[in-house]
Amino acid sequence: MTFVVTDICIKCKYTDCVEVCPVDCFYEGENMLVIHPDECIDCGVCEPECPIEAIIPDADTKAAKWVEMNREYAEKWPNITRAKDPLPEAEAFKDKPNKFEKFFSPRPGDGD
Repeated sequence: MTFVVTDICIKCKYTDCVEVCPVDCFYEGENMLVIHPDECIDCGVCEPECPIEAIIPDADTKAAKWVEMNREYAEKWPNITRAKDPLPEAEAFKDKPNKFEKFFSPRPGDGD
């Protein structure tokens, strides 16, 4: 089992979850984070740290489409292990639904 980041993170990129991860399995894109599902140890400490509930267990029915997306981009984007400020537009975008199609960026973030 693993945890995954969903499209709720897009255009927000809160990083509270990154600091608590004991195995550093978060990767940073330009406007969201992902979890490498093969590195996640299913400890669950990241899930309650996300202020917008963008992290869910893969056992959740909504997670199926996010597992492979998280894996794909975790292999392309740089690792992130320290908290950073959220994106400037985070407050305005935190409650917007279905952000993947409109706002997802495949470009990498800066990492650590």
